[in-house]
Amino acid sequence: MISLIFISTLIAMQSFHPDNKTAINNSMTINMESESYTSTILVDKDASTSFNAIKNFRGWWSEEIEGNTDKLGDTFFYHYKDVHLCKLKLIEEIPHKKLVYLVTDNEFNFTKDKAEWINTKLIFDLSVEENKTKVVFTHEGLTPKYECYNVCNDAWTSYIQGSLKDYIETGKGKPNGKEGGLNAELVKKWGLPDK
Repeated sequence: MISLIFISTLIAMQSFHPDNKTAINNSMTINMESESYTSTILVDKDASTSFNAIKNFRGWWSEEIEGNTDKLGDTFFYHYKDVHLCKLKLIEEIPHKKLVYLVTDNEFNFTKDKAEWINTKLIFDLSVEENKTKVVFTHEGLTPKYECYNVCNDAWTSYIQGSLKDYIETGKGKPNGKEGGLNAELVKKWGLPDK
């Protein structure tokens, strides 16, 4: 794992931009100061459409969500079997520009520290670039030091680069259904307990 992180860091450092201390590797970004997971997409939709699509986690992340995902101050619950259970709260909203969700509770069945992710933030920053909307997703606090990092990196990349991008542009994402979907594929790929 260390060699994988080292190689990824070296690749990212090849594109290091000294002014903003950020390494750019296609649509993946590693913040060199915090190492938090970041992924960027450019979508052919306006900021309002993109903003509203992001807030509908059922449309691009999972159908297994209970509660409101789009109301400031509300908490919602996400789970995939007992593999991953998570509570998130929308704590900041700047219309058409920014959304911040705080992970208030979390449990993985495949890590020693079952509570990885608690007090991390899912941050979506939106801006207009060449008549398109740029969405920068940062999972602030999700760093390579976490045991779940490789699995979570794989999952977030698929959700952001695939499902969310498709959901914003076409209105049809690839969220996890009640069974199967990306989570089932990840459980199999990574050899996680499937309960």
